[in-house]
Amino acid sequence: MEEDKVLLKINNLYTSFRIKDDYYPAVDNVSLDLKKNEILAIVGESGCGKSTLATSVMGLHNPLNTKIEGEIIYNGKNLLTLNESGYNEIRGNEIGMIFQDPLSALNPLMRVEEQIEEGLIYHTEMTSEERKQRVYKLLQQVGIPNYKRVARQFPHELSGGMRQRVMIAIALSCKPPIIIADEPTTALDVTIQAQILDLLKSLQNEIHAGIILITHDLGVVAEMADRVAVMYAGEIVEIAPVNELFNNPRHPYTRSLLNSIPQLEHQAEELHVIQGVVPSLIKLKRTGCRFAPRIPWIAESEHEEHPELHEVSAGHFVRCSCWKNFYFNSEKKLNNEYKYEENKINYSETEGS
Repeated sequence: MEEDKVLLKINNLYTSFRIKDDYYPAVDNVSLDLKKNEILAIVGESGCGKSTLATSVMGLHNPLNTKIEGEIIYNGKNLLTLNESGYNEIRGNEIGMIFQDPLSALNPLMRVEEQIEEGLIYHTEMTSEERKQRVYKLLQQVGIPNYKRVARQFPHELSGGMRQRVMIAIALSCKPPIIIADEPTTALDVTIQAQILDLLKSLQNEIHAGIILITHDLGVVAEMADRVAVMYAGEIVEIAPVNELFNNPRHPYTRSLLNSIPQLEHQAEELHVIQGVVPSLIKLKRTGCRFAPRIPWIAESEHEEHPELHEVSAGHFVRCSCWKNFYFNSEKKLNNEYKYEENKINYSETEGS
């Protein structure tokens, strides 16, 4: 089926940054695919490698201090073999990106219309008048009132929500089949967030693009995504269809993330906090389970070997050697519902913490 067509395939991707005299992987052996008209969400705490994965796909790393290995296959080509000129043919035209901070991503010295026109000049043969009309149409599409006036303004003259809409217009200007949205609602108020997400969804339905949505907001994921990949310390630790992931999470990290969501029916209870922090690249554990130091209720012997991704059901993969020992009690509504069974002894996530 056309809907099942794979647009982008990432195979065994490593992105390592040079720190002093050595390289440390921020993205470690990641494999993913994105299908046409699909929204693939990538979630995880700050520092898990989500944005690094996105910029690796876009070829936006400095080769002097970054080493990228593996494959990023688009239209039968490995993008990692392209030079800068070859990548410029891809950026904007084939893969558009909505950056996390539009104020720093937009050029402060260029008017809005000039920045939207830039990709059209490079990738199309439109006349000046055609480009102008295309800019106006894009600004209307992303819900900007007084679009002719906004087209003549500079980024600093716009609100945060307006700047984010301009970023979306730039990403959509050449109608790319793939869009990467890196935290598109960061620092926006709740009302504007909802408008931006509704806009992304409606535009995706219109142009049938595949979208990689990077976020730490699980509410956004539940509303928008078709599939979810959970990243921790540079690795994919779980990937599944969105309903399967929310109803039957398997990795302890995924469960901890879901357990951290405030529940209206449990307002009197203390909010769940994941113990510890994401390890730095230099201190990152290279053997065993990387999440093990943050799981006080599982024996350390369970994590001596580095776990591989296991398929636990159709399309549901988890990087955990003891996933079979967990059971899920949906009646408790994400309130200490995740248990570990060993020798008929149950340990809750909060024990030992």
